[in-house]
Amino acid sequence: MENYVIKIISSEYSGQRLDTVIAKLFPDFSRSKLKNWLDGGSIFVNNIPLQKPSKKVVGGEEIRILVIEEKIITSEPQNIPFEVIEETNNFLIVNKKAGMVVHPGAGNHQNTLLNALLFKFPELENLPRAGIIHRLDKETSGLMIIARNQKSYKNLSEQISERTVKRTYQAFVVGNISRSGRIEEPIGRHPRNRQKQAVTEKGKYALTKYSVAKKYGNYTHLEVNLETGRTHQIRVHLSHIGFPLIGDVLYGRKKRFAKSTNSDLREVIERFPRQALHASNLSFKGVEDNKEVSFSSPLPEDILNLEENLENLT
Repeated sequence: MENYVIKIISSEYSGQRLDTVIAKLFPDFSRSKLKNWLDGGSIFVNNIPLQKPSKKVVGGEEIRILVIEEKIITSEPQNIPFEVIEETNNFLIVNKKAGMVVHPGAGNHQNTLLNALLFKFPELENLPRAGIIHRLDKETSGLMIIARNQKSYKNLSEQISERTVKRTYQAFVVGNISRSGRIEEPIGRHPRNRQKQAVTEKGKYALTKYSVAKKYGNYTHLEVNLETGRTHQIRVHLSHIGFPLIGDVLYGRKKRFAKSTNSDLREVIERFPRQALHASNLSFKGVEDNKEVSFSSPLPEDILNLEENLENLT
């Protein structure tokens, strides 16, 4: 079955170039995709394949586009369980567990969230990154948005770029933070360790805001809001100000324990298998109605157990 989208050019566009008008009439498609369809003869003006993109319109012309879905994901679908907490025609909200890599990369070609998505929702092979809009680190748990079609992928990607997607994290850090604050420092690749990011003058702008949720002696539970989305941003910023995440072996190795930590709590922290970070809240504008939608995820069992031990052993 062929899939067409059709619109009539209104007189307000009279005198403008056809290619310019088409981009305005079909904002759900990227300019590069429209160009590909144009070059392939899939855009028609009054049932005639568009030959001259520079031709001026007069108004009243019918524009018909044959929408061709191209498989752009070559990763293998895998039947891996994962939690979907909301499913709509435009997006999925996934509650990622700690330990799951989001999509294939060096050393991780299988057993990723992307592989799992392709198995359960095979139509996602037509979208960049199988609809994945943003990442979570392997050992960070919590909420993620997955787009389900071209329109929502473009819309949600733009919301990420424009910083209208609100993301809140629960972070448990080494050290006693007394008040709320913000960290506004550029982040880029670490100059010596290619696995790490760092605060560096050559990095990209990054802003992290945090507030104190609860204190446990010389450990603190923070609620963190991301204003930008740099790689490892929360981990880098909190480590930079001297309060690394509990269990973060990459950024917190030099400061694993707070002062006066007793042996029982040291043992608990040594056994904790990951950075204590959970993406708990997510809100953004609906693709169709532009109304804000919000989702939340409670702390997972491993962080709840850590929290209990912080409560009882400090």
